[in-house]
Amino acid sequence: MNEIIFFGSNEYPKLIKNEPNKITKPIQFKFENENENENENEKQIKQISSGDFSTIFLFKNGKAIEYLNEKWLKQNPSKIQIEENIQKVTVDKNDRIIEDIVSGADSIYLLTSNQNVYGIGSNHNGQLGFDSETLKKTEKPILMMKNVSKIFSGNTSSSFFLLNSNQELFGCGYNGFGQLGLGESIRKEVYIKKLTKIQNIPKSKIIDIQSGEYHSIMLIEDENQNENPKRKLYSCGDYEYNGLGKNEKTYEFTEIKSSLFENDDNILDFSVGRLHTFILTSNSKLIGFGENLFGQLGTGNTKDQRIPIQIELPKLRFNENISNYHISCGFYRSFLYYSPPSFSNLEEDLIKLFKRKEFCDISFKTKNGEIIEAHKLILKYRLNQNQNEIEKLKEIISKKSIKESNQIFEMIYSNRIINPKLYSEIKEIINLNEKIEETMKRIYLNENKNEKDFIIERKEKQYKFPKLILIMRSELYRGMFLSVTEDTSNKVTDYSELSNNSFQILEYWIYSNQIKKGIEITQEIINEIKIGIDYFQLNQTNPNLFDLLINKFNNQN
Repeated sequence: MNEIIFFGSNEYPKLIKNEPNKITKPIQFKFENENENENENEKQIKQISSGDFSTIFLFKNGKAIEYLNEKWLKQNPSKIQIEENIQKVTVDKNDRIIEDIVSGADSIYLLTSNQNVYGIGSNHNGQLGFDSETLKKTEKPILMMKNVSKIFSGNTSSSFFLLNSNQELFGCGYNGFGQLGLGESIRKEVYIKKLTKIQNIPKSKIIDIQSGEYHSIMLIEDENQNENPKRKLYSCGDYEYNGLGKNEKTYEFTEIKSSLFENDDNILDFSVGRLHTFILTSNSKLIGFGENLFGQLGTGNTKDQRIPIQIELPKLRFNENISNYHISCGFYRSFLYYSPPSFSNLEEDLIKLFKRKEFCDISFKTKNGEIIEAHKLILKYRLNQNQNEIEKLKEIISKKSIKESNQIFEMIYSNRIINPKLYSEIKEIINLNEKIEETMKRIYLNENKNEKDFIIERKEKQYKFPKLILIMRSELYRGMFLSVTEDTSNKVTDYSELSNNSFQILEYWIYSNQIKKGIEITQEIINEIKIGIDYFQLNQTNPNLFDLLINKFNNQN
């Protein structure tokens, strides 16, 4: 379940042998000496990071392959081990858990669970928010700001952005081309050595900000739209270096206009390289602009593009799940790769899922008369299983705006206190002691046998499964159901090669994460379960079903 499309500079390092140094049209990328017998899950890409002299492919199992400049490494590529559970890394003795990590050109930024931001690395451009004369660099985390909700940077950038808990945007670091968006009055200040509030930004939800060497791109989402909110791109910096997507300098964030993504399309993902930018839309368009000296725009030539153009792609293996594709731009190269949602983002993905109409079965009306639909089964467990509590929630929602109401439901679904002020109003009726996965397991195992909406067929017999359970357990179905394309039909899959006992084990495991009792484990069952695990892509479940069956088989004998 892997696919990588590559174009741009094919040297320093050489990524694909027997291909020219400049690959100007998108082509399929394959790893050297790839083991065809390797488990599919072992090859699932999580992230691609490409700098000037190094490209790292990080897999979902926590391992990575790094391609380095041949002058630096005799054997190329090499396998390296990346810390799999990076969120367990602690910053200090108070054990503050890291929630997010972003990297700049020479620095790394950490956002902790108590909403503090720390910086590590170089501060030569003030990108750690301190005077570079007094702090040139640090090898230990240094506190930059408290009460922060999001952090942003770029792999090729010495600029840094963050959103505080009041949704105010701050920036620091290199501003030689106005890429911090601070305005023309501060344009001559090349290095912003302290975190400075950025004015005149769009009054919408900021999804992401990425910086190149001379420009920055911001992706925002219109919070006034309840269903499928429209996303827009804003940029600032120097257009002479092509990455702005428009033919004018701008020292404040202004919208990028293009008929290629302003109409029926919505923006799924974007990435900023040193001097170029890519956008992926919900209609499977890949749109690029900027420098193209090494063919990194994939246009078939090396001509720069100052305005957005659509890139012709080869046929994609998983085009029906375009929302699971991601873009990664390096200094002079570009990647488009397939990566299904990770189980680590389960709650975030379920929130998106619960907002889809086919899963909503209860309505709430806001003070302005807008209708918000919600998931009754989740509310039942979050509101202490009491119908009166739902009525209380309806009364609260009737006095709120649609924005506040959406925030309330996000708090209920996610088990997190996102807005303390709103939470204080509803905490008496919300039970936040359960995890979503435990709740869903209890719902579907014990009480709601009729809530099955997906058919799996084997040997002319049909089994009905709830989509939400399959999403929690299987990467295969997770990618299918969380696709942008809303398909409410029952898909049918044939698993006839599995015996009855093997299928019963898999079915029980999918529901309960436990081994079904009363079935003797044989070598034949183990072999079949191995096929079933790969088919369902159950490798991410913890504990591992295959290992438990092996242990049980050995104990039997």
